[in-house]
Amino acid sequence: MAYLRIPATDRVIDDADSIRSFLLPHGIHYDRWLVAGRIDRDASQEEILAAYAPEVTALMQSGGYSAADVVNVTPAVPNMQEMLNKFNQEHRHAEDEVRFIVKGHGIFYIHPENGGDVFSIELEEGDFINVPAGTKHWFDLCADRTIRAIRLFRDQAGWTPLYTGDAIASGYQPLCFGPNPMAVKGIKVEQAVSIAA
Repeated sequence: MAYLRIPATDRVIDDADSIRSFLLPHGIHYDRWLVAGRIDRDASQEEILAAYAPEVTALMQSGGYSAADVVNVTPAVPNMQEMLNKFNQEHRHAEDEVRFIVKGHGIFYIHPENGGDVFSIELEEGDFINVPAGTKHWFDLCADRTIRAIRLFRDQAGWTPLYTGDAIASGYQPLCFGPNPMAVKGIKVEQAVSIAA
């Protein structure tokens, strides 16, 4: 389940229909796909693409995408921070950024063209997002530093980041609300405890 946050107003939206409605005026499509019992999250790329073939095929036909793959990022990936540094500063792409999250968590920050407040959307297993070409945004991982996602492309060269030169991303920390929102600050909350007076 995604979490949408508007830091300037400290507003959080955690209902799929409300998130969908909020994102639509920004041209961003959000959806939830059924994942329970469908496939092992650690299956091979081929197995994952086969399991989600109906959705991927429909998107390829409706969006004109020509290729799909599965990206797998974990803390064990060599030079992971250098790779993330390519995407955690404000940029655009020449084509849509289409992702379906199979495992882990990631957070997109969107900087609206109309001067509206920056907002973030944390995605987790089962979340689908399509950020349209030209949208100013940046991306980071949550505390688990893990994400596995199906990606769709018209042309992979169109996914190259086109940096805006704006340092706005440096003013935002990747705050994730998932199952343990304090983990991003290095605080692990196992269970709520009440203290008697």
